[in-house]
Amino acid sequence: MKIAIGIDTGGTCTDAVAYDYSENRVLAKGKTLTTREDLSVGIAKALDTLPPAYIRDAELVSLSTTLATNACVENKGARAKLVIFGLTDELMERLKVEETYGIRRESVRCVDTHSSADGSYIDEPDWETLFQEYGAWIGETDYMAAAELYGANTGAPCEKRFKALLQERCGLSCVCANELTDRIDVIQRGATALLNAKLLPVIREFIDVALADIRARGCRAPVMVVRSDGSLMSTDATMLKPVETILSGPSASILAGKAFTKEANYMIVDMGGTTTDVSMVRGGATVNAAQGIRVGGWRTSVDGVFVDTFALGGDSTIRMEKGKLQVLARRAIPLCTASARWPQILPQLRDVMRDGYISDRYQFHEFFALMRQPADRSRYTAQELRLIDTLKDGPLSILNLKEARGMSLSASDTERLEAEGILIRCGLTPTDFMHIKGDYTEFDREASLLAARYVLKISGRPYAPEDAAALAEEAYSAVGQKMYANLVRILLAKEYGKAFDGGLDAQLALMAERMWRCRHGEGAPLVRTAFHTDMVLLGMGAPAHVFLPEVAAALGTRCVLPEHAEIGNAIGAVMAELIARASIPLTQWDEGGLVWLVHTPTGSVKFKDVEEATALAREAAAAEAVKEARLRGAQGELHPVITQQGNTHDGRSTERLTYGGTVTAEVRYSYVK
Repeated sequence: MKIAIGIDTGGTCTDAVAYDYSENRVLAKGKTLTTREDLSVGIAKALDTLPPAYIRDAELVSLSTTLATNACVENKGARAKLVIFGLTDELMERLKVEETYGIRRESVRCVDTHSSADGSYIDEPDWETLFQEYGAWIGETDYMAAAELYGANTGAPCEKRFKALLQERCGLSCVCANELTDRIDVIQRGATALLNAKLLPVIREFIDVALADIRARGCRAPVMVVRSDGSLMSTDATMLKPVETILSGPSASILAGKAFTKEANYMIVDMGGTTTDVSMVRGGATVNAAQGIRVGGWRTSVDGVFVDTFALGGDSTIRMEKGKLQVLARRAIPLCTASARWPQILPQLRDVMRDGYISDRYQFHEFFALMRQPADRSRYTAQELRLIDTLKDGPLSILNLKEARGMSLSASDTERLEAEGILIRCGLTPTDFMHIKGDYTEFDREASLLAARYVLKISGRPYAPEDAAALAEEAYSAVGQKMYANLVRILLAKEYGKAFDGGLDAQLALMAERMWRCRHGEGAPLVRTAFHTDMVLLGMGAPAHVFLPEVAAALGTRCVLPEHAEIGNAIGAVMAELIARASIPLTQWDEGGLVWLVHTPTGSVKFKDVEEATALAREAAAAEAVKEARLRGAQGELHPVITQQGNTHDGRSTERLTYGGTVTAEVRYSYVK
């Protein structure tokens, strides 16, 4: 047998699989809860579901994760800030960087420099003045990021100098955009570098604990990580470039999907605990992201598969608002899970139900739990520290915190602590309603029932057991409606492009809501319009079998729920291979005569002869591809395959670079021969 171990760590569950390459079959599999406050616990338990001999004899261990994706969606991670050289604050305002790129304005400063696009003139700032002006602002952060206008053409000298000075003067690490991307858009480059900095501790913790748990079981196989394009990279490369894992889990699910079905056109709907990730295969080929991956409001330069990620999963918070159940983007630990983990939760829920506190402002049935102590208490307010200390002995309900402990619990008291993963809420979720209905009964059903009955009580509705069951039906419909509306949005955006970049407008959203409510033919609308698709829905993730069939029916299509779909990402992880690519642009300039500029990673080089320029571009692309492959873990002799795509006046592609174009080198490497 040729055995590979696949491990997928999501926001809620960690899955493991032992896979036999020689016979293409699953040997063993397991699923455990992800323990965010100590990832090693969840990973160790997942590995312990597999026979130890399979782990010891494995030829490859492949990891995928949605931790980075979830951090983007939930806006979590390290405190990081960005300096952009070559732009102004006025221009950043005009370009609406927060709305368009996901960069919060308080996290970025601009330094106006005037380097030329061709690299013939490099303008560095007055570094002393820069550090005097921004020193205090820089001192408030954990990591810095830097991006430079024309950095893709000039070799980014300002980025590199800033990084060196930061380390020398402040002892701070800095992520430079030139280390991550060769795209031109400087704000997109900056967003990528900033996001990479924010994700550093998230992914480093994951890699550290995974390696420790794997090696502790006698496994000496290479350990690799699935990138956002479905290829592999080493753990060392991953800890340097965590942003390249933002679609690691969804990319793995696509690889698994291709093994699960022979359909030519399908949407993979991977519903986890925190998010639902939707990707596409059309004509048997994976649909890739155009112009870089977008996730959680971030617009990055990371190449990868097309994945639309939205906040909907088994752990999505469900609340009653204005007499109607709403599925929120906020993640919570399901109360059934929390009660099974912390015994003090159930008595507090009984107190909430018995005392009958009713509030329009506070969710008294929800809890706060302390996940970890802050590394530096001096950075937090007195109220934040008081809340942390109050929770050190275990979770407390919001009722308990407010009434017994006298805490105000305004959003400002908890928002930062939740964003940084120090605190987490426990509340009603789809997983709780699955327990109420009996579709999933792994944890404490009584906790789910108490919370559901409390929601009914404060809504002025009866709260007998049959009423809780009816509320669960409403919750199922609310989850289904949110998934249906998002799939409609994705399909329309793919069909009509930029017209739907902003999502569904109010009229279309209303139509989608009406079509969902009338999906069984009830009601008599004056106009009955249905959104249908021929794309089959391939369900992945543990909750998919509960919610996806009805959504597929509402879209007039079929739903496929394959065997092992609940651990699909772990299976997909073992099917990935190492693929490293590097592209070198070549542009034509008129300087009183035509010249060709080859934009190498160290700067631009001019040639009067296009053949000489092409030769350097090919050499540089090959060298960069091999260098990247080595960084990602490839060994032995490597043979890059080089392709050229030239520009023409009529927009067609050609191999000749007469008018400029791009030279790309690709290296493929397989660990399991």
